[in-house]
Amino acid sequence: MLSLRPPCTLSPAPWRRRRTLHGAAGTPQRVSAAAPSAIVEAVSPPARLSFPILVNGCTGKMGLSVAEAATSSGLHLVPISFSSRDTLDRTVRVGHTDVRIYGPSAKEDVLSSVIDEFPDVVVVDYTAPDSVNANAELYCKLGLPFVMGTTGGDRQLLYKSVQDSNNYALISPQMGKQVVAFLAAMEIMAEQFPGAFSGYHLEVLESHQAGKLDISGTAKAVIACFEKLGVSYDMNRMVKIRDPEQQLEMVGVPEEHIEGHAFHLYHLTSPDDSVSFEFQHNVCGRSIYAEGSVDAAMFLHRKVRSNDSKRIYDMIDVLREGSMR
Repeated sequence: MLSLRPPCTLSPAPWRRRRTLHGAAGTPQRVSAAAPSAIVEAVSPPARLSFPILVNGCTGKMGLSVAEAATSSGLHLVPISFSSRDTLDRTVRVGHTDVRIYGPSAKEDVLSSVIDEFPDVVVVDYTAPDSVNANAELYCKLGLPFVMGTTGGDRQLLYKSVQDSNNYALISPQMGKQVVAFLAAMEIMAEQFPGAFSGYHLEVLESHQAGKLDISGTAKAVIACFEKLGVSYDMNRMVKIRDPEQQLEMVGVPEEHIEGHAFHLYHLTSPDDSVSFEFQHNVCGRSIYAEGSVDAAMFLHRKVRSNDSKRIYDMIDVLREGSMR
């Protein structure tokens, strides 16, 4: 069994979630972080929006989940999506809507027609890593605001395409609301306490469904924060688990979520092995990402309507504005 802990702290299931905090006698202890005099200012939820949204990637499970979340949220789902294969001629049923799937050769013409009919449309992209840059360049060429949920591709080129076109885009390696908050906390810690973990050794494991081809973008973002905190890390050392048998037996992924999960473990050890820290976030299913993607589309739609001077956003911008339902 693979474990990142030193032998003295070996656990039979390092990935499994901790459900309760126990005292010495095994009695659950109630822990509160609330200060008695703390005053929390309530943030009013944004007004309900309804605008056209096009999900590129409805042939995949993630894209389909986003399309379903969009219709459940009252958005108008444009009945068009795209595939990487020109020979594919089919429709996908999303709620009461039949979404027509077009091949890549028809993409520019079809998108141009969509803009004519739905000038305020927002695109959400969940395609494939090797399609990221070509899709982004086309969205920018046509002036289509887009949410890039697909990871991978050349990220520097992706940002450059948006900057050069002055298009609106929200780009994030992570769309899950609570995971975004964790990433924000990591970035704050890295900015305020640079070098705090200098000399520490970092090990990273990530497990996703076998269909995920690239390395976790979330893991890359967290590692970047640790590097600012003084940790040296070689990405080639990351343990990337895609084998279902290992995921069941070693990682502890529930069998019903083998085809849709995202488990991450970061383990830090001091130079003399006397101190260790562990950060873990595990997600089963896709709803957390689908709902976050819809929040991102709503946020971007509002920015376009207000003609905001900023053009490139991420999910931390959404979180800071209180724009998550």
